[in-house]
Amino acid sequence: MTRHPMTKQGADRLREELSRLKRVDRPKIIAAIAEARAHGDLKENAEYHAAREQQGFIEGRIQLLESTISHAQIIDVERLNPGEKVVFGATVTLSDEETAEEKIYQIVGDVEADIKHNRIAVSSPISRALIGHEVGEVVVVRAPAGDREYEIVDVKYV
Repeated sequence: MTRHPMTKQGADRLREELSRLKRVDRPKIIAAIAEARAHGDLKENAEYHAAREQQGFIEGRIQLLESTISHAQIIDVERLNPGEKVVFGATVTLSDEETAEEKIYQIVGDVEADIKHNRIAVSSPISRALIGHEVGEVVVVRAPAGDREYEIVDVKYV
């Protein structure tokens, strides 16, 4: 059975979502289905069908989260101390060699990646280029849009 790496913070976020789905969303949708049933004929009851569809989405998400958490290899980033070397879980500050623009990313598991929150998947081109390198090194990121060079400015494990 394959185990997928995940940060402790990512696992906590998934557990919180799972708890909310089970304790809040599931009971709410069950009540909505019961109310829609009370309105009579189920064939032409749009509220009932919408509530059942929503229930399917919630149950599917619960199953996905339970499976993901049970197959996760949880890595506590705060316990890692590889110095200035980039490894899984690192928060890396990069400087674009072309534009001098700085970007900050955390390297996380594929499931918890969220570019809106600057969390990039360990399997992404940027992560693959960074892992194993140290502060001060320039790395080349091979991406579909072309090669980009970044200097590693800082590495933190928070």
